[in-house]
Amino acid sequence: MSSDSQIIRTEYSDVMKKSYIDYAMSVIVARALPDVRDGLKPVQRRTLYDMHELGIRYDRPYRKCARIVGDTMGKYHPHGDSSIYDALVVMAQDFKKGMILVDGHGNFGSIEGDGAAAMRYTEARLSKLTQEVYLSDLDKDVIDFVPNFDETEKEPEVLPVKIPNLLINGAEGIAVGMATSIPTHNLGEVVDAVKAYMKNNEITTKQLLHYVKGPDFPTGGIVVNKDDLYSIYETGQGKIKVRGKVNVEELKGGKKQLVISEIPYTMIGAGIGKFLNDVCNLVETKKTGDIVDISNQSSKEGIRIVLELKRGADVENLKNMLYKKTRLEDTFGVNMLAVANGKPETMGLKSIIEHHVDFQFELATRKYKTLLAKELDKKEIQEGLIKACDVIDLIIEILRGSKSVKDARACLISGQTENITFKSSISKKMAAMLRFTERQATAILEMRLYRLIGLEIEALQKEHAETVANIAKYEDILNNYDSMAEVIMEELDGCKKEYGRKRRTVIENAEEAVFEEKKIEEQEVIFLMDRFGYSKTVDVAVYERNKEAADAENKYVVPCMNTGRICLFTDKGQMHQVKVLDIPYGKFRDKGTPIDNISNFSSSEEQIIFICDSEQTRYGKLLFSTKKGMIKKVDGSEFQVVKRSIAATKLQEDDELLDIHVVTDNHHVVLQTKNGFFLRFTAADVPEKKKGAVGVRGIKLGRGDVLEQVYLFEEGTEMKVEYQKKEVTLNRLKLSSRDTKGVKNRG
Repeated sequence: MSSDSQIIRTEYSDVMKKSYIDYAMSVIVARALPDVRDGLKPVQRRTLYDMHELGIRYDRPYRKCARIVGDTMGKYHPHGDSSIYDALVVMAQDFKKGMILVDGHGNFGSIEGDGAAAMRYTEARLSKLTQEVYLSDLDKDVIDFVPNFDETEKEPEVLPVKIPNLLINGAEGIAVGMATSIPTHNLGEVVDAVKAYMKNNEITTKQLLHYVKGPDFPTGGIVVNKDDLYSIYETGQGKIKVRGKVNVEELKGGKKQLVISEIPYTMIGAGIGKFLNDVCNLVETKKTGDIVDISNQSSKEGIRIVLELKRGADVENLKNMLYKKTRLEDTFGVNMLAVANGKPETMGLKSIIEHHVDFQFELATRKYKTLLAKELDKKEIQEGLIKACDVIDLIIEILRGSKSVKDARACLISGQTENITFKSSISKKMAAMLRFTERQATAILEMRLYRLIGLEIEALQKEHAETVANIAKYEDILNNYDSMAEVIMEELDGCKKEYGRKRRTVIENAEEAVFEEKKIEEQEVIFLMDRFGYSKTVDVAVYERNKEAADAENKYVVPCMNTGRICLFTDKGQMHQVKVLDIPYGKFRDKGTPIDNISNFSSSEEQIIFICDSEQTRYGKLLFSTKKGMIKKVDGSEFQVVKRSIAATKLQEDDELLDIHVVTDNHHVVLQTKNGFFLRFTAADVPEKKKGAVGVRGIKLGRGDVLEQVYLFEEGTEMKVEYQKKEVTLNRLKLSSRDTKGVKNRG
């Protein structure tokens, strides 16, 4: 170990805490959340800046996305190509962004959730909006540049965006312990709100909502909780309810069809397929019989999902059912979280506009200081050239009489005439009076002869007048708040005129969707399940007609009510419930559905040992028996639960549930072991326990022996079973007590 190294002892938890906080802040500020000033996440900002640097403008040819992604990753964003390409794709999708920032060429995905093509196939360039509104002033020293990750390049800390991009394009991001979700808004409305704030910074959120009506999603739709918007925009948090747009179209023969032409923003992607499945489920489960056919006719022109209805369908009730039972009405959770002054902050509408306006004044101040400095430099040079034109003969004499540029320059700047040959003493005296600045002297020495033409001199004087006017204008902007505000508002008006468009999302207060659920006609059905686990329900009359075949082909035949539940008990001690309505109802020869698909039961992990109707458990008692000979009675009411799966009993280690029977105190119980021991006792001898209990010992088992069969018969009835090809009459067995060895049957 070197002499200057040292070991620092510290608490491990303190190191972990500090490391995790550092990591969390890195994710929050430098990856997942947008900056309130330009509304962009670092990956978006870096991608747009890289495209600007590569010269991929809106009026130039497209370039391969792979080139853009590779360049961005190598220079500014070393976090993997997929994150960069994903960000690039989203900025080009007009169904996700209020205003697209990238003009994509090729397959950039679809509203139905299709992914974009690989980046080697797609091309992109900056959109006109991005070029002119987001990047146009980068050359005017309006923002700070910071070193990139390896300090070989400089990248902008923030882009000089002239419009509140955070509101216009919204944002989505998951950081550590926090997430942002900001809806998109209408550019024209947001610009009007910004101008209103600039005219009166005491304006309230309520007054701002006269301009910003609410979110404006690229997918349109209808916001139905207008009254909640004030609270959402005041606090920056809340829930917006969005519905799809549904129209009714008349068909021939008095039929109608529902056409969904706009969807909730939250339904983009897999949500459309999920909606179609949900509608199919409503039909299959007989929640509605009004839908005859469903088709997705969406295309590049827009969304068009058609539900064909039967004649006489209750259209309003069906619409309400779709709102209630599918994602045609959905909730958009708003959390307007962004990085402000280097820290994450949840902001309301006014606060975001306030930050934007402060940023615009900062940009304008730096821009016009830069422009003023340039104009002052121009003025200095122009004044020097105008003055030089007035004494051009003297300057030519100085140049001709000089031995070097250094001598000529010294004469022009400070009147040094020692090393210059003049034609007359008058010229020498006049030369000694010259006092041009260094810049003016350089411009005179570099001046071309054509500038001495009369028209060129006039143009120079005109240019000088313009420069003086610009200086006065810039100084007025920099020294006068109203002048600067006017310039910012003019730029905003220009953006609105060039890029503004009509609102797509309707904002209104709508009544809660209420529909009358069609009452299911209660009837008895027969549940059938074959040995492969395929299950179905059939009408009682159908079963009676095919009783012999049904009993032979199916492992379980259970009468039940169509409004009830089927209880599946497994060897692992679990009970799974499935609604009878979820089980396919149909013809006797229908294959049915695997029970695994409609319940929590997993055939790969457990086996069904008993199935009953939930009504059977309501008033009866169940006798539980395990392979290790444990038994108990449980009141059926303990299984009247809502959960889809519960533990039906407690099992000892390495034990399995063997059998379950519905039992009464009139029953006699016979336990038969693998080694041929039979024990008969009354069901009244079995204690009643809770479902969470292990139970009591039913029979004393010899070493290596296990319980194999459990038989029940009522007192006074005869029951015969076969054991090792020999008939055993159970009611003739000696009546004993529970927890004894029983009688050995020799077979």
